[in-house]
This record gives sequence, C-alpha cells and structure tokens, in this order.
Amino acid sequence: MATGRRKANRTKKEETNWQERVIQIRRVSKVVKGGKKLSFRAIVVVGNERGQVGVGVGKASDVIGAVKKGVADGKKHLIDIPITKSNSIPHPIDGVGGGAKVMMRPAAPGTGVIAGGAVRTVLELAGVRNVLAKQLGSNNPLNNARAAVNALSTLRTLSEVAEDRGIPIESLYI
Repeated sequence: MATGRRKANRTKKEETNWQERVIQIRRVSKVVKGGKKLSFRAIVVVGNERGQVGVGVGKASDVIGAVKKGVADGKKHLIDIPITKSNSIPHPIDGVGGGAKVMMRPAAPGTGVIAGGAVRTVLELAGVRNVLAKQLGSNNPLNNARAAVNALSTLRTLSEVAEDRGIPIESLYI
C-alpha cells in the first residue's frame, strides 16, 4: 500500500510543476435547427518555466470544461526552447501565426520581459526572463500566441549550428 501512495505523490508532483494561464475565454454560438447553441472557447498557455511551453485551445459547453480541454491540448503541443545563462533567448528571431507577426530580441540581465498580451504570457511560462518582443499585424490573442511559439520553436543554440555545419564551435566565434 505504501508504494502506491508514493507513486501517486510522485505523479502529483510532476503535474504541479506545469503552470497554466488562460489568455482568453470567448462565448461562441452555432446556429442549429432549434436556435443557437452556445459554447465557450478557451485559449490556454501551458509551461514549466524551464524551457517548455505550449498553446492549446479548448471548446466546451461550460468554461471549466473548455479550460481543461485547452490545458490538455497545450500539453500535446509542447515545444522545447533553448534558454541562455542570462535567462534570455540565444538570438533575434521572428515568428508568424495567421495574420500575426512577432519579433523577439535577446536582452541583457535585469531587463525583464518587455512584451504585450499573449506573447508575454508565452515567454513567462517558457522561462524567459530577459527579452524584448513586439507584436506586429494582428492583435488576435490566439494568432499572437501561435506566432510566439513559432518563433521560439525555430531558436537554435551555437552548438546546434556548429553540428549542422560540421565544424567545431570555436570556429563560429571567429
């Protein structure tokens, strides 16, 4: 019996290191034969503040169900991102999601997360502490969050670049 309890505690601990934040809850309706069917759409960002983040969308007839589905969807679409020692991103990057464009630049320690809306939430839950970001084009929260995830997923470290080129890391500094 004791081993079962320990196992349950361990799985609870693993679940608690994931943080989730709801970006938007929107009431949507579908016109059906009998009238309008109301449901809720929740956009949720899930991250562990240590380099993993995902954006999920859930739709249900109640808000709680929509948020749960959004969290599950976010965990399905997790990405790993490289974070520097100064809790920033390795290099400047742009991302696109729908009509939204996001521009991100690394920043010096102590700068903080200078970003707006959904992009700020994605960066904070990814564990990035010093970054400059700007939303361009659309101000739709879902597209901006997806653009931020798209930008973060294309980040590469120096060692990855050196490995792709087949050269030692030292020759990149020259």
